Amino acid sequence: MSKTLHFLSISDYHKFANLAAPRHPLISLIDYSQLRYPEDIKEYKLITGYYAIGLKRNVPYKFFYGQQEYDFDEGLMTFMAPKQVMHMQENPNIGVAKPSGFLLLIHPDFLWNTTLAAKISSYEFFGYSISEALFLSEKEELMIKDFMQNIRRESDANLDRFSQNIIVSQLELILNYAERFYERQFLTRGKANHQVLEKLENTLTRHFQEEKLVNTGLPTVDQVAAELNLSPNYLSSLLKSLTGMSTQQHIHHKLIEKAKEQLSTTSLSISEIAYDLGFERPASFTKLFKNKTEMSPLEFRSRFN
Repeated sequence: MSKTLHFLSISDYHKFANLAAPRHPLISLIDYSQLRYPEDIKEYKLITGYYAIGLKRNVPYKFFYGQQEYDFDEGLMTFMAPKQVMHMQENPNIGVAKPSGFLLLIHPDFLWNTTLAAKISSYEFFGYSISEALFLSEKEELMIKDFMQNIRRESDANLDRFSQNIIVSQLELILNYAERFYERQFLTRGKANHQVLEKLENTLTRHFQEEKLVNTGLPTVDQVAAELNLSPNYLSSLLKSLTGMSTQQHIHHKLIEKAKEQLSTTSLSISEIAYDLGFERPASFTKLFKNKTEMSPLEFRSRFN
């Protein structure tokens, strides 16, 4: 059974990894080759009180974040927010190459009184069940390393009134470029993306085929994302990049398809169809249908009479 380790501060993690105390208590850039975890711990779960951004190669552990396992032999970036769980398991098949890369740790308190304090949680790759880590080209990896090195130089110097803004500006560059790289990854990893679309279609079809919407109501974005083992934000971002529609819009699209089928092939009343589709009030169904089709349910039905 894996042990659960809680690191509320960056200093706690430094002690665990046999590192010298951080020069600044709220931010640290760690060289991955310098980490020395206790030899008797082969597997553990990690819960932190800070943000962690990793850029790693040849790390001798398997990582499980959310619902998926990640390997780091191609230079991947990972993003972890406070209070999330990272499951680490020693990987005997990693080979002889030495681990390399950086681990950037930022405590939320460091971001106080900056524009990033409120904004950082909006970066969707910090979502708990994100489905894939970020692949980087060689050029992109060097760019991210430069930003991280800038943070190290600034945090290792004698801090002055400009230091926080300079460090935060470099951190924002890392996050903004990561957002760009993730969007490109969504668009280029076609096979995996189409598998998600196929699974989404099957999931929604199953929900709307079951005759229990009257009891359970319409499937929610959270329910659909959970069934696909993805975070709600990540799923919506992926779908928008592929189809231009969010998860909610896909649910509504399926709903309208089902409603049109019943309107054109059955004699059920508008109220009966609304209740069958999980609406508590027929007026809500009529409003949504008109919003999506620019005609009322009755107007649509009249086209088939």
